[in-house]
Amino acid sequence: MAGVSTKEIKTRIRSMESTRQITKAMEMVAASKLRRAQAQIQNSRPYFEILSDTIRDIVSSNRDFSSPYLQERPVKKLLYIVIAGDRGLAGGYNSNILKLVQSQIQGKDAVVLPIGKKAVDYFRSHKVPVWTDTYAEAADMDIGDCFSVAKQLSRGFLNGEFDEIHVAYTNFVSVLSQVPATEKLLPLTAEDTKSTGVSSETIYEPDSETVFAAIVPEYLGGIVYGALCESRASEAAARRTAMDSATKNADEMIADLSLKFNRARQAAITQEITEIVAGS
Repeated sequence: MAGVSTKEIKTRIRSMESTRQITKAMEMVAASKLRRAQAQIQNSRPYFEILSDTIRDIVSSNRDFSSPYLQERPVKKLLYIVIAGDRGLAGGYNSNILKLVQSQIQGKDAVVLPIGKKAVDYFRSHKVPVWTDTYAEAADMDIGDCFSVAKQLSRGFLNGEFDEIHVAYTNFVSVLSQVPATEKLLPLTAEDTKSTGVSSETIYEPDSETVFAAIVPEYLGGIVYGALCESRASEAAARRTAMDSATKNADEMIADLSLKFNRARQAAITQEITEIVAGS
């Protein structure tokens, strides 16, 4: 009986060691992806900050400026761009952002544009209308796709298909902290176009309204791309943390099983010695 017990324990130890190797490898892969995602965030910010400053400059330097992108209207139809992951094993990364969006669209006439397999599966299972599932693979989405999305949504907003457009993503605070958030893209609010207080003498050709109309879709594409980069960094950080925790748990279980194995083996040896002494 003791022999069977030790064999079972040894099998479990081997199983836990295999699991530990997998979780450790996934942790290292997530750490590598996190470094790349952080570099993308840093590299993308300057370009989109210039676009943002240009929009503020046009609005602040033109008192009689008007644009359909700035017009508030009764909200009848909402659209949410929801960025989640393609896989699990990332702690609460996917569930946190999906639950946040679900709470905000509850009871409203809303449609979603899911980015990531988890988002597609979640909203389909909850019977939420999906605008398109073209971008179901978050890992395959690049900056060109973000600008394509922004242009399509800008046309939809101008045509009255949507009265408000939001993006939902996970904000990367640090390796240990990722916060789900939503941001309104359209219509642009006064805060979005608030002047920096510096007078501008820039001359726009052919005119400021035409430049503004051309820049807004690019600006929105930049925000979507920035949100995608933030979400990718958050997913990698969450997966790294989850796999690190899983590896530590595996180490603890291996240590505990090793102790039980040694005790069982010692008990078996003691029993054999006792039987031999009793027989003699």
